[in-house]
Amino acid sequence: MTKPSTLQGNGIGLRTPHYHQFLEQTIDIDWLEVHSENYFGNGGFDLHVLEHVARDYPISLHGVGLGLGSATPDSLNSIHLKKLKRLVDRVQPALVSEHLCWGAVAQQHLNDLLPLSLSEQALSLVCDRVDFLQNYLQRQVLIENVSTYLRFRDDAMSEAEFLIALSHRTGCGVLLDLNNLYVNQCNHAEDAYAAIRQFANLPTQIVGEIHLAGHTRSDAVVIDDHGSCVAPEVWDLYLEFCREVSSDVPTLIEWDTDVPELKVLLSEANKMQAIREQAGFRDE
Repeated sequence: MTKPSTLQGNGIGLRTPHYHQFLEQTIDIDWLEVHSENYFGNGGFDLHVLEHVARDYPISLHGVGLGLGSATPDSLNSIHLKKLKRLVDRVQPALVSEHLCWGAVAQQHLNDLLPLSLSEQALSLVCDRVDFLQNYLQRQVLIENVSTYLRFRDDAMSEAEFLIALSHRTGCGVLLDLNNLYVNQCNHAEDAYAAIRQFANLPTQIVGEIHLAGHTRSDAVVIDDHGSCVAPEVWDLYLEFCREVSSDVPTLIEWDTDVPELKVLLSEANKMQAIREQAGFRDE
């Protein structure tokens, strides 16, 4: 199993409204992330754009459809895996990632990132699936924490403990979404700073990428909708991570709904650089 190439600096998601700008000019950004499933086709304009930009920018492939925690016999759908492997071979991404979730039951795909119980049984199942995925792709993958709107009675550990144990048993990395940590802090009265300290206390660094995004508050819950600028509270978490864990983990501005002009994403990315500098990091 090969380790991924190293990403550095600031990333943004490559989104359809910005395709032509990336085709026609050089954009001041260090790397790009795409949702893998959007590029599973045999051809078409989307794949053309991705192959073009991959010549100039390192790419992170971020999957949303495997549902690694689904307790179904064919939860790692063979057709899906073949398409992912073909895309990995075609693009040669710096990173490949998926979510800590389930999404299939009784031969039905539910098209959502549904939360797992944080139990030993679930951990064992996900370890088996991650091992299979990494062996199939012949490379390390990163697994992302998700936002949730419920917790389970049989939870035996925190999500951070679950991810750390998963990494230790399988050799996978962690994609740490700080907005999701904050959303879960609000929804479940959890401590996002305590989660960051758990990663800070590890003997080796397992976090391979950071996500930052916007969210929406309703009367009942905080919703992870990726449709606005990063909130001040999430920037504070990023500063804490840079100070306590590492200030050179590649970090992405994730914006999926109400996608703004490219200059807005780049402005948010520039804030990441300022936070890292505040934490004491300077580019060479």
